[in-house]
Amino acid sequence: MKQILQDLSRDELNALVEELGEKKFRAGQIYLGLMQGKKISELNIPAPLRSALIERFEDEPVRIVKTLTSQEDGAKKYLFALADGNLIEGVFMKYKYGNTQCVSTQVGCRMGCKFCASTLNGRLRDLTAGEILSEILAVNRSEGGNLKDRAVTNVVLMGSGEPFDNYGNVVRFLRNVTAEGGIAISARNISLSTCGLVPEMRKFAEEGIPLNLTVSLHATTDEERARTMPIANKYQISEILEACAYYFEKTGRRYIFEYTLISGENADEKHALALAKLLKGRPCHVNLIRLNEVKERPLRAAEERTARKFLEVLEAQGISATLRRSMGSDIGGACGQLRASYICSQNFPDGKFS
Repeated sequence: MKQILQDLSRDELNALVEELGEKKFRAGQIYLGLMQGKKISELNIPAPLRSALIERFEDEPVRIVKTLTSQEDGAKKYLFALADGNLIEGVFMKYKYGNTQCVSTQVGCRMGCKFCASTLNGRLRDLTAGEILSEILAVNRSEGGNLKDRAVTNVVLMGSGEPFDNYGNVVRFLRNVTAEGGIAISARNISLSTCGLVPEMRKFAEEGIPLNLTVSLHATTDEERARTMPIANKYQISEILEACAYYFEKTGRRYIFEYTLISGENADEKHALALAKLLKGRPCHVNLIRLNEVKERPLRAAEERTARKFLEVLEAQGISATLRRSMGSDIGGACGQLRASYICSQNFPDGKFS
């Protein structure tokens, strides 16, 4: 596979153009075209320069190969093919406050969470910063957006992969996606979800990127958490809470806990009270969501009334919380589901698009 041109920052692109013996303004033309979601072969630059770039870089690092639209809520599930044939996916959701895209950071995932389809075949490879960015550029273009009037206004790193397991590429992506002159999405409109890699959480607090840090918690004790999240065998909830406090200290940004409600596992009143006790007095918010069921897993979603009761208990205890709408359930909204079903239906022996 060739290099990814979208990996480069504007300054690095300037240096590349100088290295190729071109005039400085060509870097601006290239950057603008890339940020509009164009392939290198579509850039409005001299043919010799286009050829030189295509020889060294992938013409189209991320390509939309399938789009599913939910009949329930209008959410869209995008299946992307990477230049090496690997498949990833993302979700595009419209809200009153703007349009949110959920992006993937790895091909598959090695965290092993029992409620997630992304982990079914483990992690195949990391995405580069430019591949992650290209997911957004492709959808922004597909949805009729441009750099002045973006179709994608908010981004969540909650697709396939654990962002902090791909730390360097994810941080580079965050710097590039928030850079002025490009697609320029504010860090305050970006959420990063981690299963709780404590050293990376603390390291990220030092990066100076004040995004919304979200931690997948899903339990109130280490023992219960380990039943569905193997990472709990390495990092305790107390360590995660300390890392969250450090993030708040460094950024002034409150943190968010994702809590997926699983029938018979973590969704009764006892667990709600335990969660409230655990989080009382902390500058945090809880996002509750009913499990988006994965057919390969035995776990089942808590009933709607159970979820409502859980929310009521938290609020009565003074915990800031919301019950998030599960969007795209009729199109395999949970991360990893579309990729898995597509590979199965197309009978790709190596899991790649050809």
